[in-house]
Order: sequence, then structure tokens, then C-alpha cells
Amino acid sequence: MKTVKDVSEITGISIRSLRYYDEIGLLKPTELTEAGYRLYDSKALERLQEIMFFRELEIPLIDIKKILDDPNYDREQALLTQKTLLEQKRNRLNGIIELISDVLKGVNTMSFEAFSKEDVQKIVNHTLECMSKESLDEQVKKYGSMEKYKEHLASGFTNEQAVADLLKWYGSKEKAIEAVMQSTGNTEEIKQEQNEIAKIYGQFMRAKESDNIDLAHSAVEMLAESYKKMFKLDNARNILLDLAKEYLQNSKLAEANDSQFGKGCSEYVAYCIRHYYGV
Repeated sequence: MKTVKDVSEITGISIRSLRYYDEIGLLKPTELTEAGYRLYDSKALERLQEIMFFRELEIPLIDIKKILDDPNYDREQALLTQKTLLEQKRNRLNGIIELISDVLKGVNTMSFEAFSKEDVQKIVNHTLECMSKESLDEQVKKYGSMEKYKEHLASGFTNEQAVADLLKWYGSKEKAIEAVMQSTGNTEEIKQEQNEIAKIYGQFMRAKESDNIDLAHSAVEMLAESYKKMFKLDNARNILLDLAKEYLQNSKLAEANDSQFGKGCSEYVAYCIRHYYGV
């Protein structure tokens, strides 16, 4: 049997809180000594542990009491639910910690400055320079002229949602422009990136088949690193969450991805990304 002082030292819960739990009937001591001291056995400590898990989920004490006193309360199922919810909370906090780290490094994660005509022209010119002659000729033929193709490339920066996404991924237009200007259009480099993505998606499918969430989370981390390297990003959280959203809302994209990596791949990858970041 443990005294109230022992329980407080073991759990970090104040003696005052333990007394309050007794007063409201949330956690009654197993017995009282003749002197009126509260004593707790292992079963009471198990209940206290469950209370602590619920408190981490910010559930009010009165609701915790109702849950624990429900005759249909399933302790094992409750623990599994708590585990899932706490994992989501942890992952959401990990994402916030990543953003704080970026801010400390001087990355502006909340910039809404629009691209100027000069910015757009600079990006378009660099894109054209990075294209192979064959690819450029093909696009010019498709759009009718070089000017028409340039207009097409520039039109993407008139799409408010696309620009907002770009700024969200990079944190500022300066970071976005810097990333674009680092691209080379090297076909061998692109092929290596595609092979790397294919390996990662292969791991997602192995995780799906074996129902291994740890393996899936590892794949999300690998995908994040790959996207950071590929798109010159400081943080891949936003672009991966947008990718997950596209997989769930864009059936054509999902079908194309599933045809390459296996049925249900897109939905599973989206689930894993959202689960990893606690969304």
C-alpha cells in the first residue's frame, strides 16, 4: 500500500490534487488508517494511471469520472484509443517544433508577399534555360509559339491558391525563388529522385500489407527528407500534407499513383502522412 505522499512522488501529481480526486469521487483511497491517512493499492494506482492518460488528452475530470464509472467501460480499448490520440498529439507537437526550429533559423513561415512581374520573369527564364532542346521544342509546338509557352508558365503565378501554397511551403517568396534558381533540370538527377521515391512508396506498401505503422512512419520521414532535398525546402510538413489532400481529393492523381505502386497506395500514403503529423 502507498501513502498519498508516496503516490505524489511516484506520479508527480500534487497531494492537494489527490485529495481533490478523493473529494469528487474520481479516485478514492483503498482504505484510511485510524489516523485518517489515505492508502492506495495497485488497483487504485492503475486507475490513477488511466486518469493521467485522460488528463493528457485535456478531458475534464468530471467526464473522466463518468467514463471510468461506466459499467461498459473497456480498459483495454480505452488504452488503445488513448495511445492513438496521444500519438497524434505528439506528432502534431513535432510538426510545431519543426516550425519553431525554422523560425529560430530565420525562416519566415507566415509570408504572404506576392510575386512581382520581375520575379515571375526571372523564374520563367530560368525554367526555359534548364529544359532540354527536345522538351522545349515539344512545348513550343504544343502551345504554338515560344511567347505562348512563356505566358503559360507565367500564368501559374496568377493562381492565388497555387501562390499561397508555394509561400506556405517555402515560408517566403525569396525562399521559393532561391529554390527554383537552384534547379538544374538534369535528367540523371531527376531519374535518381524518381527511383528514390519509388523505393519509399515500396516501403509504404510493405507497411500497408503488414499493418506496420512504425514502418509507415519511417517512410513518411524518408519522403519528407526526399522532398526537402528535391524541392530545396527547410520543412516538408506543409507540402506533404497538401500531397495527402490531393491523393484524397484528386481521383485521377490517386489512380495514376495506384497503377504504379499498387491498389490503395494513395489513400494509405495520405493516411500515414496525416497520422504522422497528427492531423
